[in-house]
Amino acid sequence: MGGRAGRTKGEGMNGTETAREKRIVRRQGARYAPKSLIPRLALWAGVGVFVFGAAYADEYVYWYQWGSEGTAAEQFDFPWDVAVSSAGRVYVTDTGNCRVQYFTLDGSYLGAWGSPGYGKGQFLEPTGIDVAPDGRVYVADKTTNRVQYFTPNGSFLGRWGKMGQGDGEFREPFGIGISPDYRVYVVDTRNHRIQRFLKDGSFLNKWGVYGPGDGDFKFPEGVAAAPSGNVYVVDCMRYDVQYFTRTGSFLGKFGGKGTGPGKFSFPTGIHIARNNEVFVVDEGYDDVERLTLTGRPLQAFGDTGTYRLFDPTSADLGPDLRCFVADCGHHRIMVYKRSRPAVVPASLGKVKALFE
Repeated sequence: MGGRAGRTKGEGMNGTETAREKRIVRRQGARYAPKSLIPRLALWAGVGVFVFGAAYADEYVYWYQWGSEGTAAEQFDFPWDVAVSSAGRVYVTDTGNCRVQYFTLDGSYLGAWGSPGYGKGQFLEPTGIDVAPDGRVYVADKTTNRVQYFTPNGSFLGRWGKMGQGDGEFREPFGIGISPDYRVYVVDTRNHRIQRFLKDGSFLNKWGVYGPGDGDFKFPEGVAAAPSGNVYVVDCMRYDVQYFTRTGSFLGKFGGKGTGPGKFSFPTGIHIARNNEVFVVDEGYDDVERLTLTGRPLQAFGDTGTYRLFDPTSADLGPDLRCFVADCGHHRIMVYKRSRPAVVPASLGKVKALFE
């Protein structure tokens, strides 16, 4: 899970503009050629084949959407993160409206909680959100520098955190992710580290410093735990994903800045599905990149067509593997489903011969 830090691309460590201000700046920035129009790597019969504009096995395609800009129920002011519970509830951090809204899988409104402030259950800029195995909802607020957790219906249960650099303290915690063994991982963005907690906020350990090396960070924004327990962190200014053991030992990385499949421009959010596919939301390319656990690209989607994304910040998958994307710039939630091939080669041998 994750979202965009309160700064423009390339800004240093002291940017403080609000979510709304930085979205206006982002809209004035350069746009990029749709990555899904670049030759993509399909996986037929275990053989890599570049396909121009063709759908391939189990491709994600647009299904439906909900939301618009505003303050009423079912409207959003920069929806930043989305999390889906095992019970089929979809939770959205409605950042500009200082609240969390929740829905059924088809987008029917169920309720909301939150208001501006520092009190229990109040927010200033709620960003990261995730749902624990027992249904508790955890929300990171990058402006109050704390994490709060709630019942599935939004009743306040507890909180921790304050501004600082000590254990359990934060400087703009953007992303949050919960592992299968109920450990809470918080992306401490401006401290350039990950902190790990028990479900009640008791500190366990941390890792990361600012830098270019393995295990270092430059504005990490999203975190997600794989079914194995390994932890994946997306970093918008390193343009990559690094993955670690559950306690923070470095295991590997993938990505990097570029225009081809598996490369990123401004990656912000990350989710790992139960089938071990990795979904990285790239705000710079306005798309979602689908990869294997080691970074092999499978598909890029969302950056073309009538319903193309604009400044997406995060994604999560439902129990049936449908993909929910926080389309932050359009103030809506987009939903994609898995689809069988639209175009399949008549002869794999003929296609392979093109590359021999």
